[in-house]
Formats: sequence, structure tokens, C-alpha cells
Amino acid sequence: MVQFRTVGKTGIQVSNLCFGTMSFGGIADKDESRAMFRRCREVGINFFDTADVYNEGRSEDILGELIAGSREELVLTSKAGFPTGSGPNDRGASRRHLVRQVESSLRRLRTDRLEFYFVHRFDPLTPIEETVRALDDLQRDGKILYPAVSNWAAWQIAKALGIAAKESLARFELIQPMYNLVKRQAEVELLPLAQAEQLGVISYSPLGGGLLTGKYGVGTKPQTGRLVEQRNYALRYGDEAYYETAQRFAEHAASHGLHPATLAVAWVLGHPGITAPIIGARSVEQLEPSLAALKVPLTPEWRRAISALTPEPPLATDRSEEAVADNR
Repeated sequence: MVQFRTVGKTGIQVSNLCFGTMSFGGIADKDESRAMFRRCREVGINFFDTADVYNEGRSEDILGELIAGSREELVLTSKAGFPTGSGPNDRGASRRHLVRQVESSLRRLRTDRLEFYFVHRFDPLTPIEETVRALDDLQRDGKILYPAVSNWAAWQIAKALGIAAKESLARFELIQPMYNLVKRQAEVELLPLAQAEQLGVISYSPLGGGLLTGKYGVGTKPQTGRLVEQRNYALRYGDEAYYETAQRFAEHAASHGLHPATLAVAWVLGHPGITAPIIGARSVEQLEPSLAALKVPLTPEWRRAISALTPEPPLATDRSEEAVADNR
């Protein structure tokens, strides 16, 4: 069963796994979505993540149906920022777009508020001050309980936190970075920032888009899957070194009698700065290995051994000699 963790300074208790519903209404039809939702609830997951762009709103719509009768038991997040139409204002982090999109999300989800509302990506056209003030107003209106942010750099988040503190506005309480064994950039500044500022962290892609599920290796690729079918994933994980890592990792997992997906999620879950990895699937069968991560007794020593399978990301200052000295 799950354990519960507090999101930053909010006092909100969430399961240490979050279920991401990007597959709802896409590769998972309504019946399969319902089955996965029920399976998550069976193991105690109370934390569900979606976005306005997931399958053109169908993910929110299906999730809205599924939470009927249990809304008060759940913690919901959604996001806005990626294009939802062809118009010039159908994207971004402007007040206009955020207000319109939160209202649309609430309508599809059949709820009166979101516990956390993410700015999905950084908007270079909108000043951070404008975005922070818009989110503060949404909080005051009761449409969101706390602002959150995904895919921003640490300096952008830190600037927003400074603005919020200076102007007594609602601050980001939860961040959502990419994080897995081959994508460890979050360790350099994002996770230390979150720990220093007491921000919750729900990281996405613990399986590397499927790379760390045992299906990929040197010269080994399945015929279907995100890394094969979706250009953005193919580019994100196109480095051949990643496939070497995937193969070594799968061998390591097998030596411990574990499915690679189980160990990949457990590795992310084992970082002290992570509140909950976001897991996802196209079916209950595919979901089970990720849920099994809850039972893995991952020690700090074992986690370090797994981490050694990939290069440690360089320090933000590039002064690696100081890291050696500090660890004497």
C-alpha cells in the first residue's frame, strides 16, 4: 500500500505515487481508463494529474466522470500553457489564457476547484510577474488552492518565488520536472531548490518514455511505443548511450528478480526531494509493474549503485573539485 507525504508547506497529504492520466481518452479508452483508476484507488493512490491538452481535453473529461462520488478523497492537478487551439492567444501563461483554461478544466473535471494548478511550460512572452499575479487571483477566487509549475528552469522558479514573497502573492508549492535514470538534470538545481524552499515535487517520465522497461537495449527496439512512434520522445531519448544504460539497468533489475519498470519507479521514489513520481500506463497490465515499486525496499546504498549506471550530472558551477572536497 502507499505511504502519504505532505506537499511542501501546504499540509495536503498525498500518496507517494501520483497517477498521470495522459493516456485517458487516447491510447486508453474509457473502459481501460476506468479499470486503471479503480486499480490505483485499490492500492490507496489519492493523487491524480492531468492537463488541458491531454487528448484535447478528453483526459479531463474521463477523469471527471471517474471521480464522481469520491472527489473529496482525492487531490487533483491540471495544467495550462501548451497550445489548445490555432489562435495566438490559445497558449502561454498570460492572465487571459490561464483564466480561460482553468474554467474549461473545472467544467470538464466536474469540480469547483483544483488542489494544484500547473503552468505547463515557460512563456517567454509573458512576464513572470503577470503569471504569478494571475495565479494569485485564481487562488483568491477559490478555483485553485495552490499554484504549481512544470518544465521551468530553477532560475525561473526562484525568480517567481522571490516575486511572490516580495508582493505577498501565492507562491508555487509544487513543481513537476522530468526525472529518471537517464535524465538526471533535475538533481543539479531543481531538486535542491525544492528541498531548500520546501516545495513538493511530482516528477514525470520515471520510465523514460518506456526506455527503462526492459524493451530497449543495444540494437533492440520494439515495433511500437513512444520512442518509436512519437517524434518528441524519439528526439528526447535518441542518444545511443541511453540504450546501453537501459540494457545494463534491465540486467541489474533481473539480477534482483524485479521488473525494470518496478525498479525504475522505485529509484525515483527513493530520492529524498521527490514527493511522488507520476506513473502512467495504457492498461492495468502495464500499470502493475509501476505499482509494485511500493514494495521495493530500496536502501540508499542500493540507490547509489543504480545511479552509478549513468554519469552523474555536472555541478551547476562546474567546480567538481569542491564536491570531492565536501565529501571527504
